[in-house]
Amino acid sequence: MTLILKTKRLILRPIKFEDYSDIHQLHSLAEVDEYNTLGIPENIDETIHHVKNLVNSNQGEQPQAYTFVIENDNHFTGLISLNLGKPKYKNAEIWFKIHPNFWNKGIATEALREIISFGFNTLSLHRIEAGCAVDNIGSYKVLEKVGMIREAHTRQLLPLKSGWADNYGYAILSTD
Repeated sequence: MTLILKTKRLILRPIKFEDYSDIHQLHSLAEVDEYNTLGIPENIDETIHHVKNLVNSNQGEQPQAYTFVIENDNHFTGLISLNLGKPKYKNAEIWFKIHPNFWNKGIATEALREIISFGFNTLSLHRIEAGCAVDNIGSYKVLEKVGMIREAHTRQLLPLKSGWADNYGYAILSTD
């Protein structure tokens, strides 16, 4: 995948295997892990395996996902992904992880707006969904800021380090 998305401040480029070191560092941060079901990797090999899977899901004529590294001024800032559903449903789920050094700077909002636009305008999706832990105020404020609507409150869905957590389900339609 050679697709590159650009915003005023950001470059969203396809994830590469060579990004594993930055991704390992991101996934190893306790504050990033707090609401993440992936967990902190036990070692670099676990991250390498995870990154290989992300890169592979981007491959082919019909990728399963579009996972991007977010860069700001040529600095690794985080990850964002659009995971495609079944073609007939024309839907996808988004997720993002931003390095804490870039929290509260509008990075997630800017990247999310761009990937939603890509999903609707380039991929002709009908519906894009996202979920987050109910206590993850920063994430759900970003989802709401880009126009996503809270549609669900699912009890004890997320296996977090702190225990089972409730989840908010969000969605936006191409017609919104």
